[in-house]
Amino acid sequence: MDTLEKIVDFDADGGEAASVDMGAYSESLSQSAAKSVKLTDAITGAPLKKKDAVRLDDLRPSLLDYILARHPALRMDDYISRKGLDDFRGLYVSELLNNERGELSNLEDEVVESLKTHDTLAENIEEDYEDHRSLGDRVADTVASFGGSWTFIISFCMFLATWMGINLVMGEKKAFDAYPFILLNLILSTIAALQAPIIMMSQRRTEAKDRLRAHNDYKVNLKAELEIRHLHEKVDHLLNRQWERLTEIQQIQIEMMLEQAKAGKRVVKVRKIVKRKPKKPKAPANEVAALPDGGGAA
Repeated sequence: MDTLEKIVDFDADGGEAASVDMGAYSESLSQSAAKSVKLTDAITGAPLKKKDAVRLDDLRPSLLDYILARHPALRMDDYISRKGLDDFRGLYVSELLNNERGELSNLEDEVVESLKTHDTLAENIEEDYEDHRSLGDRVADTVASFGGSWTFIISFCMFLATWMGINLVMGEKKAFDAYPFILLNLILSTIAALQAPIIMMSQRRTEAKDRLRAHNDYKVNLKAELEIRHLHEKVDHLLNRQWERLTEIQQIQIEMMLEQAKAGKRVVKVRKIVKRKPKKPKAPANEVAALPDGGGAA
């Protein structure tokens, strides 16, 4: 840069001269390079890596307004860390839900925490519930499943028919349970008395499992709703930024075309002026030859 000094002339022979201040250009490049290398968190002042830094003007407007309301000294070209952004995002969502729904429940607190840590909320309730079943729960589920099947109905009807048939064939004197089958009624009453609470136990466990499934679905749906709302705002913000940049580029192109048109007009004017200048007449060759040698001196 010492040989170029400050001014570099690209057209020194004629026409329009184009000059560039290389010193100022180099200084701006060095400042940009230093700024791009040394990124700091505008809130905590901690150094940041490029992958962990987020520029404030890239944030969606609602979240940006929330951050600026708590830190008014921040500028649009400042950077914050992604972890700090996640914390602000969780606080913003928590305040938003609090305004819309009132006091937050434990489920909503879990959703807000998952937004901060980017964890998934979807769970396999069936596997988790099956792993925590006790022996009594397994027996209750088996009894309820068998008691509500056609296998149980057919086998129990065959048992009743066999019981009554044997006692009828044996007669009243030899039968172990003669008509009206009092022992059979006692067995049926005992089975009904035991089967009913066992089935109720299984139904209660099914209700608890359905409740867990509903809670998990609610958390997933709430997080999806918040994420979709965030994405909509982010996409709208990016589209607006893109249209603004396209408008700026178009304005720059128009200015460049106007400058080129002005330069073309100046070139045309210069050519016209050059054509209008009178040319010096040249003496004929025969006249020059006829002049004496000393005529010019006289």
